[in-house]
Amino acid sequence: MRFGIDFGTTRTVIAAVDRGNYPVVNVADHYGDPEEYIPTVVALDSAGKIRVGWEALYADSPTLIRSFKRLLSGGQVNSQTPVDCGDETRSLGDILQAYAHAVVRCLLAFQHQQADYSTPEVVLGVPANAPSAQRLLTVDAFRSAGVEVIGLVNEPSAAAFEYTHRHAGTLNSKRRSIIVYDLGGGTFDVSLLRIHGHHHEVVASRGISRLGGDDFDEVLAELTLKAAHRDEDAFGRGARRRLLDEVRSAKEALKPQSKRLVMELNDEDIIIPVDTFYHAITPLIEQSLEATQPLVGAESSLVDTDIAGIYLVGGATALPLVPRMLRERYGRRVHRSPLPTASTAVGLAIAADPSSEYLLSDRRSRGIGVFREMDAGQAVSFDPLLAPGSAQGGTHITRRYRAAHNIGWFRYVEYVNIDESYAPGDLALLTEVLVPFDPALRRSDVHLSQEQLRDIPVTRTGPGPLVEETLSIDNDGIAQIKIVLPEENWSMDLSAH
Repeated sequence: MRFGIDFGTTRTVIAAVDRGNYPVVNVADHYGDPEEYIPTVVALDSAGKIRVGWEALYADSPTLIRSFKRLLSGGQVNSQTPVDCGDETRSLGDILQAYAHAVVRCLLAFQHQQADYSTPEVVLGVPANAPSAQRLLTVDAFRSAGVEVIGLVNEPSAAAFEYTHRHAGTLNSKRRSIIVYDLGGGTFDVSLLRIHGHHHEVVASRGISRLGGDDFDEVLAELTLKAAHRDEDAFGRGARRRLLDEVRSAKEALKPQSKRLVMELNDEDIIIPVDTFYHAITPLIEQSLEATQPLVGAESSLVDTDIAGIYLVGGATALPLVPRMLRERYGRRVHRSPLPTASTAVGLAIAADPSSEYLLSDRRSRGIGVFREMDAGQAVSFDPLLAPGSAQGGTHITRRYRAAHNIGWFRYVEYVNIDESYAPGDLALLTEVLVPFDPALRRSDVHLSQEQLRDIPVTRTGPGPLVEETLSIDNDGIAQIKIVLPEENWSMDLSAH
């Protein structure tokens, strides 16, 4: 059986492929009641075992970790990145695998109800702005849980499938494009797609790796503490978590007509006017509007464009201020999904369904470049290998040159943009490697480690061996690097691990 899995920052939603239908998979909460999502949380039990989802949430443990997915967007993350769990730590890889196993148990239970005992096949969603490390770690975690990962799809692209499946009538010969505005619990992505029947082409994508409902919660928590005259108090981990739970519940209960939020803090009701809260988070929402604007064009209006609409998905778009601000800028073509938290999962299930006949030409939103040593190690230059939005699956780029130093020190990074000084912004490390160009450093009896190479001064040696660097992008948007010294019959394969 096939599924789409939207592994979200705060919630994970599963949709099944069922004979042209795409139902959301219900999972049992701590009390056995059906829910349409699994909380993206983990905690340690008394024996130090990782518990996840509803079980972790109701354990009320001081080790509870929310939004651990945000760690995946970090600049130098890998499977061994330590995650604080109270007084203990666990590796990010272990946490991801424990969580993936729990998600897979839920979809297996659904599948077995249909008397289907085959190996599940899944399409996973990832932020359009996700670096290779996040993509690799996500795929590895779910593969280790025993499913076949048949693809990764960028979350806004998946939501576009759900849009056209539901709203095909809004598209016509004059309006062939849509913008998917995806504001979730921890990340923001926006994509412009051009649609020709069942073929979806991603024209451009932008994103902010740390912007979402979690940030709104932090703002409301600070407003609550200030109103209670406790903003200078020191809060422990458990107390801070309970406060965030309280403000999150109050925020999610907001309606367009709401005038105030009421939070309970130490048996005292703290009242925050909604206008005060909205004023405080307006700059955050404006960041998303600034990221969206280049996809619309020079004019703020959609009137003279071929854009049929801006489609709002993601749990944070439930906050009334979000659609209000977008409609104030872009007018009546702003539509919020009726399934804001499940739209991406449904779209992923559509992508997993071969009978849907939907095709996607997606582009990588992050560019790739490399910092290289120059001037005998006294300076560093940045070489952009691949511009943001310029690559699809199957891209291969090869550079050939003569080495000029005894050691090549390469820092391959993914980036979102380049500023006026030619410096890349919003960096995520892809991989870092030292290559021994000097034949004496590559002798079979030397066996120098990367740490030992770091201790050797970089010197200019003149024309050295021929170097071939190949950058490859696979269909899941994962980048890999291969460095070859063809004249020396020597090579090195690199990835984000």
